[in-house]
Amino acid sequence: MRYILFMSNILVTGGAGFMGSWLVDELIDRGENVINVDNLSGGYLRNVNKKCTFIKGDLRDTKLVNKITKNIDIIYHLAAYAAEGQSVFSPIEINEINLRPMNNLLVAAVNNNVEKFVFASSMAVYGDQKPPFDEELSPNPEDPYGAAKAYCEKVLEIFKKAHRLRYTIIRPHNVYGPRQNIADPYRNVLGIWMNRIMKNKPPIIYGEGKQIRAFSYVEDTIKAFANAGFYRKSDSEIINLGSPKYTSINEACELVLKTFDSKLKPIHVPPRLQEVKFAYSTFKKSETLLDYKEEHDLEEGLVLMANWAKKLGPQKSTYTLPLEIKRNAPEVWLRKKM
Repeated sequence: MRYILFMSNILVTGGAGFMGSWLVDELIDRGENVINVDNLSGGYLRNVNKKCTFIKGDLRDTKLVNKITKNIDIIYHLAAYAAEGQSVFSPIEINEINLRPMNNLLVAAVNNNVEKFVFASSMAVYGDQKPPFDEELSPNPEDPYGAAKAYCEKVLEIFKKAHRLRYTIIRPHNVYGPRQNIADPYRNVLGIWMNRIMKNKPPIIYGEGKQIRAFSYVEDTIKAFANAGFYRKSDSEIINLGSPKYTSINEACELVLKTFDSKLKPIHVPPRLQEVKFAYSTFKKSETLLDYKEEHDLEEGLVLMANWAKKLGPQKSTYTLPLEIKRNAPEVWLRKKM
């Protein structure tokens, strides 16, 4: 059930990126007026819905943030540099990108009387705890990215108490599908594998490949994500969002190779620093509070993503942010032609 007036003015940050662009499409399909802001550091103009108002801008710019939040009813904040593993080696730049925009948006939201703030957090806040991760678990992040997300969550709670800012915190996990940035060599394992396979390079697996993840198809998660802005029953809640089914990295790699009908064999390299081995979450709150429903299993979703990737074609790897620390970094990041 919807609780906010029809034809809301909505700001989506990161709306040229993967999940952000899907969210913009969903909101426009629902008849909303959407402003989309993205600096295009990880997003693409090809993802931008022509029916939205698109602004290319950096959310670290306080004046810009104040301007674009005027007359906004709901903010969906998805803009971030979501690279858990890389954040151990590039903490300065990654947290500059992830923390300043959040603070700017929160201040502007209060000053401009925004009705609700929906924040895309991360399963990374849980860290190395026993899965399935329940929303009641205290954050215990293993990397700077997860620590930054935990900070953002806490500030939202404080702003609710101090300034009555309504919010919902969403913790998506391992979302994949068309429009994922397959050119990024640091993150999005399914996309990295697909890009390598299209280049006739073997998929790379860190460690033994026994890590457990719950891969979640983007179209399934984005509907529930959109509902968070309009459902009062989701106010002041932290909600895991993603598939209830989990699989090993080895099994996922086999499925990707099968999807591409590839005879390549994965190569195993040393484990990444601070990588959580077993990471999957509970899902009942998303069903109850956001009407989440899984409609695509991993095999089905991979076919849809692979069909999109094949049309896009192999992409040149883009090392967007430099490694601030190179000691102990994965060799594939240092040897960029690997």
